[in-house]
Amino acid sequence: MTNPLQLILILLAIAVIAVVMFRLLRLPPMLGYLLAGVLIGPHALGWIPESEETRDLAEFGVVFLMFSIGLEFSLTKLVTIKRIVFGFGTSQVVVSILIVMAISWFLDMDWRVGLALGGALAMSSTAIVIKMLSERLELNTLHGKQIIGVLLFQDLAVIPLLIIIPALATTVEKETVDYSTMLAIAALKALAVLLLILFFGQRLMRPWFHLVARQKSSELFVLNVLLITLGLAWLTELAGLSLALGAFLAGMLISETEYRYQVEDDIKPFRDILLGLFFITIGMLLDIQVVIENFFWIGIILVLLITTKIVLISCLSRLFGATSNTAIRAGLNLAQGGEFGFVLLAQANVSGLIENAILQPILAAMVLSMFVAPFLIEYSERLVQRFYTSEWMQRAMQITSIASQTMAQQDHVIICGYGRSGQNLSRILEQESISFIALDLDPHRIHEAKIAGESVVYGDAARKEVLVAAGLMRARVLIVSYANTASALKILNHVHMLRPELTVVVRTRDDSDIDILKEAGATEVVAEVLEGSLMLASHAMMFMNVSAGRILKRIRQTREERYSLFRGFYFGSTDESEEGHEKLLPRLLTITIESGVASVNKTLGELNLSDLSVEVTAVRRRNIKGLLPSEETRIEVGDVIVLRGTQENLAAAEIRLIQG
Repeated sequence: MTNPLQLILILLAIAVIAVVMFRLLRLPPMLGYLLAGVLIGPHALGWIPESEETRDLAEFGVVFLMFSIGLEFSLTKLVTIKRIVFGFGTSQVVVSILIVMAISWFLDMDWRVGLALGGALAMSSTAIVIKMLSERLELNTLHGKQIIGVLLFQDLAVIPLLIIIPALATTVEKETVDYSTMLAIAALKALAVLLLILFFGQRLMRPWFHLVARQKSSELFVLNVLLITLGLAWLTELAGLSLALGAFLAGMLISETEYRYQVEDDIKPFRDILLGLFFITIGMLLDIQVVIENFFWIGIILVLLITTKIVLISCLSRLFGATSNTAIRAGLNLAQGGEFGFVLLAQANVSGLIENAILQPILAAMVLSMFVAPFLIEYSERLVQRFYTSEWMQRAMQITSIASQTMAQQDHVIICGYGRSGQNLSRILEQESISFIALDLDPHRIHEAKIAGESVVYGDAARKEVLVAAGLMRARVLIVSYANTASALKILNHVHMLRPELTVVVRTRDDSDIDILKEAGATEVVAEVLEGSLMLASHAMMFMNVSAGRILKRIRQTREERYSLFRGFYFGSTDESEEGHEKLLPRLLTITIESGVASVNKTLGELNLSDLSVEVTAVRRRNIKGLLPSEETRIEVGDVIVLRGTQENLAAAEIRLIQG
């Protein structure tokens, strides 16, 4: 098949199908790209031939990945975790390379092959690990910071390895060449290019971007980013270095300007698409026949890779001061092969440093380790808790600390998450003299808040024992102040099991997850998009000379349609809403139906609460989430009735429900 359009269509079709399937399975799309490459490659179905053009195009994916890493490379951030990055990270990469070189020497292999393989196997998957840590809200935990530090050094270590491997490859057929001289020349060349680009580039980048940005042309801005990225990549390649090195330097230079975030958004589509193509080409390298023939050895390599990295990283983590459970978590999260390992293997293979017979089993083991990684990370918490009693002790101390701070609180608010939204909410509650306890997972944020005297503690709100320690059984309201549906669903499940009558308000980014959260037991779901739209509309109408009363009325109507529980809460500027009239304002009341009360086995129609001007907004039943009330709804023992009305009317309704 030689038609370029057919090749592109095949790549697009297989990429779309693979990504959709893996997203449905909640697995990283990168694994889908790898599997797609295996299937359509020259060693399986043969739909895509292995050609120089395909490899060149795929290499641009690595270029844009390195550019993105350069954008995130901050000297300030690096200084704060320098001991982890340059201590723990350096040790992990160096010791990994030495171990592989020792094994290669034992197997009577060339030391240069061992060095290249060691560099490739030392890498872990930044894409998989960071994604899963983010989803599990573990980026700011102790093990999360260690993992990020190691991944950052691994990304940096790729740069010298990409310089060293081609230099080693040129000596394969020239045994008389002085290796130290060859490497010294490569290092001096790299240093000269680095100084040239960084010295002049830093002085030219900001004014040049100012000039381009003043033209107010989005396409010109994107073209400029592509020019700088590919231009510096070309310069480094011209100097005998790698395209990826130039792209990394371009990202570093742009990261020092105020256009960093705009550039990151503009370049993301190019990076993700081309990186996907790169992973497809990596999958195409895998020879299924070789895998079948060497299945036993591949299995041994896979087990050795994962177990060795777990043991090595855990031991080094302990050496750098981490607790046993933190060290094991770091080892389990970093035990897989990484995308930059594929980059180094591809470089060594193209350079002729590693033969295909050696490459294929290593490549297969790395790909399989990345398939295993999501499951290993997902169950790492259970593994640590099962085998480390100290973890239980640490958790018990944490729970005791939380419980001691909430023991005296009654009818308080539990705030899950103490980011900007949680902090703003806490200030409003303080002004109203409403007691609260906030749970957060960022140690630095908690430290700063506690110094300021804030009522915030370290704890994962998605854990049942943490919620109980925070006074779940005594709280009046629970609020999830961060927009993470997966975590919110865990919290709602715990609340539903322990205290289904508790009012829970959940924050979400848009309307897509509202129904899911409501079905899980959320009393109300606040969508950022809707509230932002209301504020934008109100300001726009004010500048269009629409009266304030009309604006408030429109916002009130919109909120009434969206938030059924707030119906009647919003008043126009001419409505009476001073404190002297607060008894006339509608409010909510939840009543748990216990055995023996008068309303058991009666329908809402029979109770006729409407004649008291009280509305039944919801009936929550343990086995039925979010039951919509009607006249025929029959009250059962254990039901939680949510009523809306004025204070006096609610009191009368409560008497009717209990006494008849």
